[in-house]
Amino acid sequence: MFKDARVERIIIATGRTDLRRGIDGLATLVRLNYGINPLDGTLFLFCGTKRDRIKGLLFEGDGFCLVYKRLTDGVFQWPRTADEARDISPEQFRRLMDGFSIESSIHHYSPSYVSSLKSPYLLASSPSVNRVK
Repeated sequence: MFKDARVERIIIATGRTDLRRGIDGLATLVRLNYGINPLDGTLFLFCGTKRDRIKGLLFEGDGFCLVYKRLTDGVFQWPRTADEARDISPEQFRRLMDGFSIESSIHHYSPSYVSSLKSPYLLASSPSVNRVK
């Protein structure tokens, strides 16, 4: 198992997938719904209705490998927006497996908000601050 597997890409099928499907059903889903060849060294990940389990499909060169993971506690932060195939980076894959969202949680700040903050350096130089001698 995983003897010659080289993962070229990682693609997740966002939304819900019927995890009762086996290798042939998932390979057909990849080929027909997404128009992607399942034999090209891509790891395909699928999530069912319960977000505590996922399936992975990978072609190893001489056959398919079907991987199933079920969490004992918690759920995967799986994107439920649409039924589409989406490339993710190895870093996003690690975040997903560690229980974090693959979506960016960093929000851009508003310059007007930042300019309204008072600098701590300005407060130190004001005459009303008690200084220790």
